[in-house]
Amino acid sequence: MSVPRLIDFSKIGKPELGYLTVAQNSGLPFRIERVYWTYFTPDEVLRGHHAHHDLEQVIFAVSGQIDFELEGVDGTKYNFALTRPNIGLYIPRHYWRTIRFSHNAVLMCLASHEYEEADYIREYADFKHLQSIEKPRILD
Repeated sequence: MSVPRLIDFSKIGKPELGYLTVAQNSGLPFRIERVYWTYFTPDEVLRGHHAHHDLEQVIFAVSGQIDFELEGVDGTKYNFALTRPNIGLYIPRHYWRTIRFSHNAVLMCLASHEYEEADYIREYADFKHLQSIEKPRILD
């Protein structure tokens, strides 16, 4: 099973001119099928509160700071603070997420699938139920 991790995408440029960062399919753990961004999220609002059956994502804070708390089906928790636009957070399938945005933060997501509501796990109890399904079975 994959685990969440930061991916450092190289940047081209210099301080006096600015920078460019490129993310393309050859540098990702999946093929991009959808791109979306989230913005103007009030900093007192917690977002996320879901997981995905199949979707994988690489998420960037292209502006501001975005904090993620991720929980795997085995209960392992990960915390990440995205603060640089060339650092992406890889989120494999089956990770519950809670997200906090700083004022004026902009999140950009590269996703492995087009939007499908059926892929969302929106109830925490249903997510925790995956633990019994995902555990390797020991044979006698």
